[in-house]
Amino acid sequence: MRVVSLIASSTETVCALGFEETLVGRSHECDYPASVKALPAVSQPRFDIHGTSREIDDRVKQAVQKFDSVYQIDKGRLRALKPDVIITQDHCEVCAVSLKDVEAAVCEWGGAQPPTIVTLLPNCLEDIWDGMTRIGAALGESQKANAKIREYQNRIQAIARKIPDGPAPSVACLEWLDPLMVAGNWVPELAQLLRARDPFGVPGKHSPWMEWEALVKEDPDYIFVMPCGWDIPKARQEMAGLERRPEWARLKAVKTGNVYLTDGNQYFNRPGPRIVESLEILAEILYPKNFQFGHQSRGWQKYAVFGEIST
Repeated sequence: MRVVSLIASSTETVCALGFEETLVGRSHECDYPASVKALPAVSQPRFDIHGTSREIDDRVKQAVQKFDSVYQIDKGRLRALKPDVIITQDHCEVCAVSLKDVEAAVCEWGGAQPPTIVTLLPNCLEDIWDGMTRIGAALGESQKANAKIREYQNRIQAIARKIPDGPAPSVACLEWLDPLMVAGNWVPELAQLLRARDPFGVPGKHSPWMEWEALVKEDPDYIFVMPCGWDIPKARQEMAGLERRPEWARLKAVKTGNVYLTDGNQYFNRPGPRIVESLEILAEILYPKNFQFGHQSRGWQKYAVFGEIST
């Protein structure tokens, strides 16, 4: 079997199921496990991905307006790989190569035997498990996929059972910084599992834009910075923009030192196997006396006020 995965999370799923050897192609974003980076990439963004939060947001909006998609597929390379299965998504035009992009590319193959297209739509945790089930079925390993899902769900429930009693902390999970966007979809579910109150994101719904007035009004106990597609160093660079806002220093989380940078690219923005580790990261931060999974420094860092980082 020959598989091309066009989503970083599905690439991780294929590997977690023990089928990395079936992968013959990937998206430009697939980078975990590190060995998959040796595979040919069959997609690329239509815009310069380097720049400030505001600059990237402007480029994304321009690309969507002009092309309806922010990514393009190398149709010749994709066809040359002769995949039996292509894994894509129908969740977000900004997140990854979309279903319609793949369908348009495959449509041009003419009389060739078309590959099976596995389409994922991860809006919530249940959808993540469903996606793993779909991938397992496409690989002919439904039982192995079901076993992995049970393993991940058991790990999640083990954490949920150990949450201590007490007042529910309020949290803001920032998925973009300029303009402000809060995390939706599965991230509010992670907060709920940890008995935290997320007044901004809605489980199962796309990430919404947010005005500064709303952040100030709710004044959360914790702020988690998890920009889509960014690691901790890049997120750190953009924090100066938040600090320039007059409202920033007045926020409770800032004054109490409860602002945390996370690797949104590797964890929270990927609806795959490491969604469990995303939950572990939040658990470590919110309940340090109860959880120590070893994600500090690599998966998250405490952000002290005005540019200092504490690990």
